[in-house]
Parts: sequence; C-alpha cells; structure tokens
Amino acid sequence: MARNRGERDDLDKSPGSITKDSSVGLLRILIVLIFFVVGVVIGLTSSSHINQYFTVQTDQFYENYALPPMTAIASRRNCTCEKEDCLSMDSYLRPNNLTHSMSDKELFWRASMMPKKEDYPYSRVPKVAFMFLTRGPLPLVPLWERFFEGHEEQFSIYVHALPGYELNVSTSSPFYRRQIPSKMAEMEIDSTIMFSLHFTALLSESCIPVYNFPTVYKYLIESTQSFVESYDDPSRYGRGRYSRRMRPDIRLVDWRKGSQWFEVNRTLAIMIVSDTKYYTIFRKYCRPSCYPDEHYIPTFLNMFYGSFNANRTVTWVDWSLGGPHPATYGEEVCSECVGAVTRSHVYRIEILRLEIP
Repeated sequence: MARNRGERDDLDKSPGSITKDSSVGLLRILIVLIFFVVGVVIGLTSSSHINQYFTVQTDQFYENYALPPMTAIASRRNCTCEKEDCLSMDSYLRPNNLTHSMSDKELFWRASMMPKKEDYPYSRVPKVAFMFLTRGPLPLVPLWERFFEGHEEQFSIYVHALPGYELNVSTSSPFYRRQIPSKMAEMEIDSTIMFSLHFTALLSESCIPVYNFPTVYKYLIESTQSFVESYDDPSRYGRGRYSRRMRPDIRLVDWRKGSQWFEVNRTLAIMIVSDTKYYTIFRKYCRPSCYPDEHYIPTFLNMFYGSFNANRTVTWVDWSLGGPHPATYGEEVCSECVGAVTRSHVYRIEILRLEIP
C-alpha cells in the first residue's frame, strides 16, 4: 500500500532528532530573552542620561533667562521690606511711608481697586482724607494742628506740593511724613488706596475749617452725596471753553463747570480715578483757556453720577470782586467775619478758602 511523502518523513524521524530540535528551540528563546534584557538595561541607562542632560540644559536656560531675584528688585526700588512686613494687613491698609516708586499709571490702577465684600476682616473706623494741594509752605499748619488734635483715628492727611519743595514740620505734627511725591499741575486722588478712607476733601494752603473736627467729620461721614460744584455756565468762561472736537463722547449739553475744591466719598473717587476714556479726551482737547480742574470732574459726574452729587461744594471762596482770582485776605480776618459768611449761605459751609497775599 502506497504512502505519501509526508508520512515517510515522519517515519524517518527518530527520538534522537526530536530531542535535538527541542534543544535548539529552547536555545533560541534563551537568546531572545538575553537580548531583551540587555535592551531594557541599555534603554534605562540611556533614558537616565537623557533626563540628566535636559535637566542640566533647563537649569542653564533659567539661570540665563530667569527674572532677577526679588532682592535685586527690592534694592532697585529702595524697598524697606527687610525692616517691615510689606505683605502684612497693617502695612497694606495703613502704610507708614507715603513715598513710593509707582508710576502715575500704576498708582491710578491701584487706586481704582475696591473690595466687593461689605464686611471687613478688621476693625474699621471710617476716615476723612484731607488732601492739601499747595504751591509751597502751609502757613496755617498751627490752626489745622489744633483742628486735628485728639482725633488721630478719624482722619488722614496728604500733602501735594510743587516738585522740589519738602514740608518741614515737627515729628509730633499730624503733617509729619504726609507729603506725597507729585508732579507739576497733577492732582492725584491716590488716597483711595487706603480702604479705611470714606471721604476725601481737597484743600489749598489758604483753607481754614469753620467748625471743629467732630462737626465736620459727622457732616461728611453721614452724607449720602459728594460735594462737587457742577453747574452750566453759558458765558465764555463756561460753555466758551468747550471744544467741538470732544463730540460725540462729550456734548455741549453735558458740559459743566465747578470749583476745583471738592469733597467726594470713596465710591465716587474710585469712579473718577478709574475713568480713562473721558480723562483722555480732556487731556487732548481741554487746552488753555480751558482748565481741566474746573471742568473734567463736574462734567464727568454730570454725565454719569449726577444723583450721587450735591452739585455744590462745602468750601467757600470769595469771588465778589470779579476777575480770574478770588479776593485775598490779611489781618482783617476775624471770627465775626467767618460767622457772617456761614450765616449768609443757605447751604452748609465747612471750609473757608481765604486767599493770603
């Protein structure tokens, strides 16, 4: 009976040949395993070297391009954080030194911030900020020192003077170290950076208080409105200063005039320093004989926050003689004169601005 070729090959295989083939197969598997293990070892070794290489390169990159250390920045800005904790709540709310290295843009940005939470994480006493905008010395400092005496927790003082002038007062004076760096013809309401301030009163070196501190404090703190004079003046000193180039953002019907001596609460002060659009328009088009300090804030408040403003100031200035400047006073000023001024006005007067020759 015939058999096929495959069957004959199977019959030709002996037990010895089968054992030999099995040994060869095991040897091949062992070789593959050895190569696999060697490959894994080489891979792990190479990976560690690569990681070490890139780690070194990354470190070198950051060493070459990293920002300067904070100590270097602090030294450049003359920061005193080594002597006091600049990140503490107390230094944030009540800075001891008003000297800073912020630009005007940075200062206005910081002043525009306002907490949204109504409750405060500390004991808050509302303060009134008295900001003196002066050309030089403050001749009425002794009077103001008597006015402030005994009420240190209820007020803050700021002095803006012309560049180059340094206020010289005794260390016991409430005006000591209260001068803020300022530039010519710039008026910055940066007192809003202190969250305890509730009202800001802008004064000159010629201003005097009419009443004692508790009376003035109570009147301002309890007021629901700010006191910025804002009225429509149809003369060339009012509407005549309007520029048509301000249209359509600011129209003639929006144009207002008022005294630069005002008293604003903190909410309204933040709205003013947060404005960039209309302030920019005034900087471009309100040129002599247009004076921004007489028109910008009155116009801005009239356009957007009229209900928050009393449209009058509580600072009295004597314009009875006419002309571009108010009347000046000397030794003839007396308590009877001050009383006559306050009695002759329907609205409350808290501050008198008596121009000194």
